[in-house]
Amino acid sequence: MLGQVFYVRCFARMAVAFMGLSATPLHTLAADAAKGEIIAKRWCAACHLVSPEQTQASPDVPSFSAIARQKKPPEKLTAFLTDPHPKMPDMNLTRSEIADIIAYIRSLD
Repeated sequence: MLGQVFYVRCFARMAVAFMGLSATPLHTLAADAAKGEIIAKRWCAACHLVSPEQTQASPDVPSFSAIARQKKPPEKLTAFLTDPHPKMPDMNLTRSEIADIIAYIRSLD
């Protein structure tokens, strides 16, 4: 009987933890701005100014610093990077990579 109570309590705690984790927004799950910077330099720097050291980019696209100053909610940035507009190539970024890029953009503000 005592063992049964223990297992029920453990299961209940795990269920609560899972529900809390599944309700957590993507951008808060272990996003790494340093990894986001690496990804941005690899995939985004051809068009965007992604770092202060970069000197050339397409003139008609916003820099990452300008995007950061817009203070868009992370959910909007996530949606944009998940389903990019026609001018932006679909890079098939993972959810983790998207979260890292957003963390990097937010670090520039």
